[in-house]
Amino acid sequence: MSAPVAVVTGVGPGTGTSIVEQLAAAGYRVAMLARSEERLGALAARVTGVHAYPVDVTDTAALTATCERIERELGSPEVLVHNAVGGAFGTFLDVDPAVLEANFQVNVMALMHLARRFAPAMVAAGKGSIVVTGNTSAQRGKAHFAGFAPTKAAQRILAESIARELSPKGVHVAYLVIDAVIDVPWARKLHADKPDDFFIQPDAIAGEVLHLIHQPRSAWSFLAEIRPFGESW
Repeated sequence: MSAPVAVVTGVGPGTGTSIVEQLAAAGYRVAMLARSEERLGALAARVTGVHAYPVDVTDTAALTATCERIERELGSPEVLVHNAVGGAFGTFLDVDPAVLEANFQVNVMALMHLARRFAPAMVAAGKGSIVVTGNTSAQRGKAHFAGFAPTKAAQRILAESIARELSPKGVHVAYLVIDAVIDVPWARKLHADKPDDFFIQPDAIAGEVLHLIHQPRSAWSFLAEIRPFGESW
């Protein structure tokens, strides 16, 4: 029996890479989606069982073709993790409306297309998991997050609609709110005065994603939240 397939979008140098590594360690064959062919190729060369599928998730035709290729080469996925994110800082007066629309394509429409593509096979198999990584902007709209928060709120509600449709059919859908600054190089530079405890670690986020994927059916979560112990909330 071949190993199960997982699809992960937004495979960057932080959370996405950690999710891929932990899924591979758990025995999944992992299809990695991101725009950077170079980054994906380097990760595929380093981690056994992972496969590079460079694509811009906002290009619907290209995303559809990539999904078809994954199914053809690896099989139908048992797990989908939508970790790709589009963001921008600024008030509603500052942000170009086109930026908000572009972020909506990444955060909401890509989830819609991926779920519509892969969920039917999960339902037919009677099992599967869809996990979406979100953040605090999914729950509140601060002034300088006008180019981002509306798309994450919509993403959370879409994920809830998907969950209400799929959960009774045996497919677990979860939305993970990451209430923290993720420990990646650009964030370290931006918050150079902050101690280590200020940041959330990508490996810890990935561990929670794996936990959600493997939750028993008798105790499924939809909305989960994680934050460093010192985070104000």
